[in-house]
Amino acid sequence: MKRLLAMVAVAAGALAVAKKMQDQQAERDLWAEATDGVTDQAPSSN
Repeated sequence: MKRLLAMVAVAAGALAVAKKMQDQQAERDLWAEATDGVTDQAPSSN
């Protein structure tokens, strides 16, 4: 019984980590899309 509970706990932890990584990737993708074409340089005043 302890082994089963340990396996369930490990599986739940793995799913939580996978979900967190997926959310972080979605956030990075969103920021990349929102800042596409934006540069760090100030526009020139020519």
